[in-house]
Amino acid sequence: MKKILIIAIAIMAMQICFAQTKVDRSKKPAAGPAPVISFKDPVTFTLPNGMTVLVVENHKIPKVRASFSIDAGPITEGQKAGVMDLLGGMLGEGTTNMSKEKFDESVDIIGADVNLSSSGGSASALTRYFEKAFLLLADGLKNPSFPQASFEKLKSQAITGFKSNEKSAKVISGRVLNALSYGKTNPMGEFTTEESLKNLKLDDVKNAYKNFVTPSRSYLTFVGDISAATAKALVTKVFANWSGKTLALPAIADVKNPAKTEINFVDLPTAVQAEISVGNLVNNPMSGTNYHALLLANQILGGGAESKLFDNLREKHGFTYGSYSSVGRGRFQSLFTAGAAVRSDKVDSAVQEMVKEILNMRDGKITEEELAVAKASFNGSFAISMEDPARAATLASNILINNLPKDFYRTFLQKINAVTVNDVKSVSKSFFNESDARIVIVGNAKKIIPNIMRLGFPIKKYDKFANPVADEVKDTKVNETPKTSEPISANIVMEDYFKAIGGKEEARKITSIYAIASMQMMGRDITGIEKKMNPSKAFTEFKMGEMTVYKMVFDGGKGYQQQGPQKADLKEGELKESMDDNGVIPQLNYNNKEYVGKGKVGAEDTYRLKITFPSGRVSVQQYSSKTGLLLQEETTSKQGDVDMPMTVEYKDYKKVGALLMPHNIIRINDGQVFDMKYTSIKFNEGVSDADFK
Repeated sequence: MKKILIIAIAIMAMQICFAQTKVDRSKKPAAGPAPVISFKDPVTFTLPNGMTVLVVENHKIPKVRASFSIDAGPITEGQKAGVMDLLGGMLGEGTTNMSKEKFDESVDIIGADVNLSSSGGSASALTRYFEKAFLLLADGLKNPSFPQASFEKLKSQAITGFKSNEKSAKVISGRVLNALSYGKTNPMGEFTTEESLKNLKLDDVKNAYKNFVTPSRSYLTFVGDISAATAKALVTKVFANWSGKTLALPAIADVKNPAKTEINFVDLPTAVQAEISVGNLVNNPMSGTNYHALLLANQILGGGAESKLFDNLREKHGFTYGSYSSVGRGRFQSLFTAGAAVRSDKVDSAVQEMVKEILNMRDGKITEEELAVAKASFNGSFAISMEDPARAATLASNILINNLPKDFYRTFLQKINAVTVNDVKSVSKSFFNESDARIVIVGNAKKIIPNIMRLGFPIKKYDKFANPVADEVKDTKVNETPKTSEPISANIVMEDYFKAIGGKEEARKITSIYAIASMQMMGRDITGIEKKMNPSKAFTEFKMGEMTVYKMVFDGGKGYQQQGPQKADLKEGELKESMDDNGVIPQLNYNNKEYVGKGKVGAEDTYRLKITFPSGRVSVQQYSSKTGLLLQEETTSKQGDVDMPMTVEYKDYKKVGALLMPHNIIRINDGQVFDMKYTSIKFNEGVSDADFK
């Protein structure tokens, strides 16, 4: 009680103090002087095998951290895309001296932190246990065992992770932007696919290890309670005899920006908002004369909440939660990009405003106040980062890797604060392009393309893997389906579906369904019960053992959801969506359906139907052109007031009575994969009105 009273008194005292101080809140406080940066140079030495070692002593805390990194530069994986990530995972799956379980146990016993990746690793522990932790790191790097079972497990996880991102507009945008900007054969433009992951073999991982995990061009930094002499003795003991392939920094030719600014559009019909990226390629070496001015120019344009993009797109227009920009740096060509996630009906306006702010920078519309705020941001963040002793070692290795002057970071803030408005204007004109840039947009084409045509940029369409698709832009209007000359219609596709599952008359006999399913989540077994009754009653319950983790009940007019002990009535939008299917076999009641062309699910050719439900929700469904069965659905799921993209895969069709029904349904929702396997499905039994109360 006494402690609470003291705190209360202190708070009141501060309030009185603030009340007595008059502050003019219409003016931003003036930035203070730039802090003086000083730090001790690390002790540096090099082993004959090419490993450079840096030691930063700090004896205030009895702890040591070692970080090992290999400067291989951008690695071209080609048809083996994804192998380096798999290699990183495999380095943590045990060594020739101990199993993964024994390795992990050895780390846990000493309370250490040991991590391994394809580009290096780290070990951190209290001083008295550090040598043991360092030896474990070395064992993992030098003697990986590469067990086949671990490879299959990690490969499967990688494929699942890839699938979970298939409908992420942000992930697709990043992939397509890099692929189109650099080219798919460039190491900065290539990307992993499900096919490339499936084709990887354990020998590919072993070959990658031989080629890229080596002491050549490597840097080992020690920070903490260790002397240079002790570190040198330890490194010599552990790594002096380690040899490997000699690496050379790859030579990568520069790529040209497009001759004229263009829009590269990826259609994602289920997207409720679009991901926008506007950018161009730049060369921004850290040793360049424009480096510091360009950092400040980017900060003014889109570096934070005080930037032009944020103020325009969020504060002024409310198009987005935030709009930012970034500019790459280093020895290789990189990207300048400005981006935002924007709702579909405002994409054209958002693009226009983003280009406008880039033009403002190019035209020199930059104030002294904007520059002062940007400098203050760098002064504060850089000074705070230097409070971490490990930072000194990182900066020292950065100097070596980028061939920078020894005082590069000591004079960093001095050079930042010497930048003038004219300097920022000059670099903006040179680096922020408007006439030869890319505008990558991922979103719903039918809602967006008719509006962005007014911007006047040529529009090129691509799929989510940066492959060009047929240009239907000039024929696409709002609420109009692209025309096709194929002798296929929505009714034909639907009739083939009913023939495939057992007939429309048999489907009409079904008035209720009772299904039991199972799945695993976070290593736990989940059981599920689903009940449906015509016209639109639904019951869903998932349990972990005897505990209900989720429940949804809808009686055709009202309903509720329950998560754990929390129970809430369905909101208006959720009620409308619950009435959409209007039947146990929903295809019987599809009144608004359109054929929108051919597609593909895996290796299987499909016919695509667009279903528009009474609530306004849209579903793009793909039916096998060979079997007629429904294979995949792309739609949205109402979660409160938010429409979340969802992909549903239908697999393992088996007979239930007279009808074929999928017994494996995989839902990918908000990055999570729910793989449900049905153990029992019954028609017209086990369901009553009482289930939906």
